[in-house]
Amino acid sequence: MSHHIVEARELAFAYPDGTAALRGVSFTIHHGEAVALVGANGAGKSTLLMHLCGHHLPSAGSVNIGGLSLSRGTLVAIRRAVGVVFGDPDDQLFMPTILEDVAFGPLNLGLSPEEARNRALEALSTVGLATLGDKPPYHLSAGEKRRAAIASVLAMNPDILLMDEPTANLDPRGRRSLIGLLKSFEHTKIIATHDLDMALEVCPRTIVMDGGAVLRDGATLEVLTDDALLEQAGLERPLRLQGCPVCGQARMHGKPHG
Repeated sequence: MSHHIVEARELAFAYPDGTAALRGVSFTIHHGEAVALVGANGAGKSTLLMHLCGHHLPSAGSVNIGGLSLSRGTLVAIRRAVGVVFGDPDDQLFMPTILEDVAFGPLNLGLSPEEARNRALEALSTVGLATLGDKPPYHLSAGEKRRAAIASVLAMNPDILLMDEPTANLDPRGRRSLIGLLKSFEHTKIIATHDLDMALEVCPRTIVMDGGAVLRDGATLEVLTDDALLEQAGLERPLRLQGCPVCGQARMHGKPHG
């Protein structure tokens, strides 16, 4: 995989009960891009992520990761290139200690215990948890759990990071810290989120989904100031782009992407 381009072409998917979850989704995401997937509950964001990592196979259309078309025969190679951070970090943290959790993936890739430990220590250092490796997951705060889950993915050395609601359930300080961490990553990032302020800050590009289809794909600032579009998608402007109730001015702090 030379360029790690992520492509969907007329991607469609229906669950066994016949519920259509994706309807003709098409886009191309280039190496190093940070892209937000936004939409109301049930819009298809998480289902799309599950296709991009090979958890689901298309009912119709195609997914292409770095030149490989997603199929049962390419799953192993694609899953080596794509790392997924689930919405609930407890779904990824199940070993007695954080260090063991983060080393679990590299061990399953066939690395020696020493190599896996070194990968895990490096990943924990990257997310600011270098001193917490011996702690059990249930002793961590919500923000620390989120960072540990990210470390467990980074230790696999993926080229593409898929994230489902990474700022959910974090307090303001933990959220701010995580946003700083996400901005520091040079990976291709595809982030499904309801946190539109985070999307504005981290992702120069936003794909809006509604009813399993792409409603809009464009520059984040343009997308998130299109009130008619947001209304159609069941969304509202990020707080920093809403008018102050006293003076009516948009509350912009810092420079958003876009």
